[in-house]
Amino acid sequence: MSRSILIVEDEPLIAMMLEDFLDSLGHRIVGTCETVQDALSKVNEGGFDVAIVDVQLKNGEHIWPVADRLSEQGIPFILATGGLIEPPPAQHADAPILNKPFTIDAIEPALAAACGASA
Repeated sequence: MSRSILIVEDEPLIAMMLEDFLDSLGHRIVGTCETVQDALSKVNEGGFDVAIVDVQLKNGEHIWPVADRLSEQGIPFILATGGLIEPPPAQHADAPILNKPFTIDAIEPALAAACGASA
């Protein structure tokens, strides 16, 4: 099942790798954001099925305001992390986690979990 996906990732090389993986799996990237502010603007615009959001962006910026907005709008999301140190806030504890370094084999199950479908 092809999905349209928003990526929130502040490391350009990681974002490009994720874009390549998603493209090769037949998904469409609607945008890639590097900051919480940019991501909030993109979420408000809508037009995507699911988001993959890095838990911690540059300058210690946490993604929770974006996760809150996605939840408010009923848009599923995946938490991407290189090693989540603190547990996510309770309201986001059930979000699927995609661990870095990403592997192409881990993406589809995470998307299926986020969207409530079987892998």
